[in-house]
Amino acid sequence: MAILRADEIREMNADELDEHLFELKKNLMKTKGVLASGGVPEDVGKIKEIRHTIARILTIKKEKELKKREK
Repeated sequence: MAILRADEIREMNADELDEHLFELKKNLMKTKGVLASGGVPEDVGKIKEIRHTIARILTIKKEKELKKREK
């Protein structure tokens, strides 16, 4: 799964955001499982990138929700 930029995330609808969020959380869980079992993941820096992308998606989802309430 590719790491998404904020402008790419803002163009998505709610269903796409939920789908990407689910995939990112699944990838994060798999990578953390490899670390917990004593293995070395393919890309160590990927964990940080995934966490940041998850935070971006959640933040933008919240922004959209607040804008929708204001209208």
